[in-house]
Amino acid sequence: MRQVRLTDFRNYRQLRLDCGGEPVVLVGPNGAGKTNLLEALSFLAPGRGLRRARLDEVTRRPDGSAWAVAATLDTPEGRLAIGTGLEPGRSEASLPRRVVRIDGRPAASQTALGQHVAAVWLTPQLDRLFLDGAGERRRFLDRLVTALHPEHAGDVAAYEHALRQRARLLAEGNRDPHWFTALEDTMARHGVALAANRADTVQRLDAAARLGVGPFPRAALAMAGEVDGWIAAMAALDAEDRLRAALSASRLRDAEAGTTSTGPHRSDLAVRHLDLDLPAAEGSTGQQKALLVSIALAHARLVTLSRGRPPLLLLDEIAAHLDAERRAALFEEVVALGVQSWMTGTDAELFKPLAGRAQVLRVADGAVVES
Repeated sequence: MRQVRLTDFRNYRQLRLDCGGEPVVLVGPNGAGKTNLLEALSFLAPGRGLRRARLDEVTRRPDGSAWAVAATLDTPEGRLAIGTGLEPGRSEASLPRRVVRIDGRPAASQTALGQHVAAVWLTPQLDRLFLDGAGERRRFLDRLVTALHPEHAGDVAAYEHALRQRARLLAEGNRDPHWFTALEDTMARHGVALAANRADTVQRLDAAARLGVGPFPRAALAMAGEVDGWIAAMAALDAEDRLRAALSASRLRDAEAGTTSTGPHRSDLAVRHLDLDLPAAEGSTGQQKALLVSIALAHARLVTLSRGRPPLLLLDEIAAHLDAERRAALFEEVVALGVQSWMTGTDAELFKPLAGRAQVLRVADGAVVES
């Protein structure tokens, strides 16, 4: 990434940053806008960004409209301009909408961003990943999957939309079989596709994470869920048929329970700390943090090998929660991989091992200057 531009994003009215391929360190007090900048970068990949905010929440404007994030990338094919943002509706009756542009041309969906940017992030909120519900782990995993399978974000969006529509019909007492058949067909096709991509990513990531990185622990990863078992045991088309049949048979039960009982939205990511031989959730806070960093680094290696270029790694307040040995190991791995990592912190001293090897920027009140 050679240049980043923000317009009316959070506390940034206008921002232009020129950067190289080296890591970028953002230093400044809490509330200065460091995480806001990482969030802006996260919108350059498919999805709702690292805070999962509504589109009208991230604008600087009081009316909740119009913001933009753009970047210039170096790719094997040359320089490429990408951008996304919220634009006003074309008429008074139409709502603002998110748009994506690649080299100035409108793209059909956010999936186009995933063809050019693979982004993964670690934030303090993810420190409870192994303790929180399965939904948080699925969202984390789906970001890892999208970095390897850019179409995955579209499958997830299509599946979840059909899932919500089916739940609404059940809650309304609708019994029209044609509606349900159409929605369940969509859920089966996209659900099996996304489950297959999860299975492929987890299998490859498990092999990489078992190696460990320096002082970071080795990890084992596996999918746990009914549909995941089908994916492992049968052809994709057979799994689709089985999911269609299961959804059709469970309509009455799901209506009574107020939930959909079968599907990849029930799956979980199982993680084990191999060095301690225990589930990740049973480790200490520090052990869980180190395990999470280990997985992120293994994933960065995997993406670099698979896509031929490293991912964008966004690490919010990462250095403050690692000891000196692990901080140094993280920095060395980031530099060795050639990952353009953006790291934030309040204490510049913690990043001294990166002296001369990173671009250090100071952030204050929506302004960014060279440190």
